Amino acid sequence: MVQLNVLLADAQQQASNHEANSMLNSMFNKENLDKFKIGVDQVVQLLAQTLDVQQKPFSGIFPHELAKQFSDIDLNQPLFDIQEALTEVTQLYLKDAVYFNNPRYLAHLNCPIVYQSILAELMATAINTAVETWDQSGGATFIEQSIVDWTLSKLALGKQADGVFTSGGTQSNLMAMLLARDFQCQQHTGHINKQQGLPQDFKRLKIFTSQVSHFSIQKAAAILGLGYDSVVSVPCDEYFRMDVNALNQAIKQCQQQGDIVMAIVATAGTTDFGSIDPLAQIAAIAKQSGAWFHVDAAYGGGLLITPNNKHKLAGIACADSVTIDYHKSFFQPVSCSAFFVKDKQHLSVVTYHAEYLNPLSQQQAGTPDLCNKSIQTTRRFDALKLWFSLRTVGAKNLGLAFEQVMHLARQAYLLLASEAHIEIIHQPQLSTLVFRFIGDGSTCNQDLDELNKFIRKQLSRQGDALIAATKVADKQYLKFTLLNCTTTISDIQHVVRLIKQYGYQYLASDLANQQTPLNTPVKEVSYG
Repeated sequence: MVQLNVLLADAQQQASNHEANSMLNSMFNKENLDKFKIGVDQVVQLLAQTLDVQQKPFSGIFPHELAKQFSDIDLNQPLFDIQEALTEVTQLYLKDAVYFNNPRYLAHLNCPIVYQSILAELMATAINTAVETWDQSGGATFIEQSIVDWTLSKLALGKQADGVFTSGGTQSNLMAMLLARDFQCQQHTGHINKQQGLPQDFKRLKIFTSQVSHFSIQKAAAILGLGYDSVVSVPCDEYFRMDVNALNQAIKQCQQQGDIVMAIVATAGTTDFGSIDPLAQIAAIAKQSGAWFHVDAAYGGGLLITPNNKHKLAGIACADSVTIDYHKSFFQPVSCSAFFVKDKQHLSVVTYHAEYLNPLSQQQAGTPDLCNKSIQTTRRFDALKLWFSLRTVGAKNLGLAFEQVMHLARQAYLLLASEAHIEIIHQPQLSTLVFRFIGDGSTCNQDLDELNKFIRKQLSRQGDALIAATKVADKQYLKFTLLNCTTTISDIQHVVRLIKQYGYQYLASDLANQQTPLNTPVKEVSYG
């Protein structure tokens, strides 16, 4: 019996050693570099094959259809072979991925990316650098700080300004509202939220932003304990920019009620319309009312590096804080975003010194631990992507690419405006267009809503083009978002033809009174 137990123990140890050897053979180091190169070559070959056959931005598959393919996958049973795993990934991911690099992807604020940024991503991921502290990142710390300083020079926020990389605009806007909340509490009550928690009258704090600003402002208000009701939605003018007269009136009413104007959030590039609020005028109002002035330039931040359109951001230098997403108009991979503040002292709101990580003694000695100014601890080295792009592609060329899609948006506007059966409701300031198909104009609004929903779903199902949707004044609209500098006006014309084709097919078939499956093939119909 003892001998049997010894034999079983030996077998278990051998199995354990085998697993340990498998791990040793899988670690990224010089011993396994040849295997890694083979793996990289296999991935590159797969991507080449995928791009070679990829004709559409999307396969058109429904969620419930794709979900079936995952039902038999057992993650406890490894394949142990890279080629087999790549075959599986092709079936489960690449075949039905959404391809932002396709010129007929016109849906959301997703950009195709410069290939140089992928090389940087490979390096940062292979080394697995974490940039929260100097002793984990070395030169990566200074690369991130250099990108921050470079952007600050474009923003002209001043010598006391600083910033930090974030996961995206939502996190950056959260940081802005966090800093604004704590600043105003200390200004008005002497209360230090970081130490003492929120004061009793914190519900007096109000945030003012336009009715078409990003939802992350409401989300931030909820997370910070202020609630959705603390956000005052300011009406827009006919160009979907914040109406400064309405803002003044809303602030006056707020003050008469004894509330505190905590922050005014201006948007430089709204998600739906690409509209840019009158930054200089809002900055003056913020100063007069004592409000924190934040500019959400997640989308429009790319104007900073354009040769001919920087003036559209006039007034941004007056901001107390700014959000910029490099993974939108700088053509970088997700995620690559940053938050900037005019006075670096405000970033102390998110500073906490842990002895094992970033002790106060290190800060006093001048060690540049980036976690001292971030709400995150562990962070990827996202700055390398933009650094490498600036060094190999150049800021001017990135800016020219953004201007190219802005020019395309103006061409597309003229095209849509010339279509008698399409209603377009704004001229583009950046690269988005909101419109709807109206047919001959005899269809009621409720039916038009269903008609335009059908058009978008049909486009997605057929996969030839992807567009977005939104609501304006509770009416359903379609939306083009242009961020691909390889998209041409011919591509836009093709998508418009499809929109008209599906629209007329809906009307001709009287689908408003039917439940026709979206996978029904659409027949070519004639239209004027």
